Amino acid sequence: MAQDSSQAGFWESRYRDRTMPWDAGSVPAALLQWLPGQAPGHVLIPGCGSAYEVAAFHEAGWDALAVDFSELAVVQAKAKLGTLGDRVQYGDFFALSAQPPYDLIYERAFLCALPRRMWADYARQCAALLKPGGSLSGFFFLKETPNGPPFGTSEAELQALLGAAFELTERRPVAASIPVFDGAEWWLSWRRC
Repeated sequence: MAQDSSQAGFWESRYRDRTMPWDAGSVPAALLQWLPGQAPGHVLIPGCGSAYEVAAFHEAGWDALAVDFSELAVVQAKAKLGTLGDRVQYGDFFALSAQPPYDLIYERAFLCALPRRMWADYARQCAALLKPGGSLSGFFFLKETPNGPPFGTSEAELQALLGAAFELTERRPVAASIPVFDGAEWWLSWRRC
């Protein structure tokens, strides 16, 4: 199980050893550019890791909840966020309730961290947690990769995965990615039908 990214221990060891190539150390510029044009609501940040984005969402007027099933990630995120630390919870995305339903699920290196066998469950849970008209928006890793994490995907595979419950409404390349995603990261927004 030590190499199974569906297990908390896989991530605990990476946070403990500070082996986190997905952690940019700050809020991505593409999110900061996107937020001002959005009407605030209730946002879920699954697999939040260091949860830098909580402060950005809060400053933009959003009610943010960030969850991670790595206890060490949650401890570190709470420490970094100070008074906003209560917005980060230890928990399993797949066990979350849709009450209240979310306006936005922010995707940042969560889908690509999951083994492919869990992707259909991810799509179902996103659809269950979002209000009709809500959005699954953020960064998607569009690159064919034989191994992972990160597990890359393609637009066609994402359409097959999400198309039954979501409509793609926004698509643009990300100009400044961290090295592990460089040249293959796209900002996508999917509206919940």
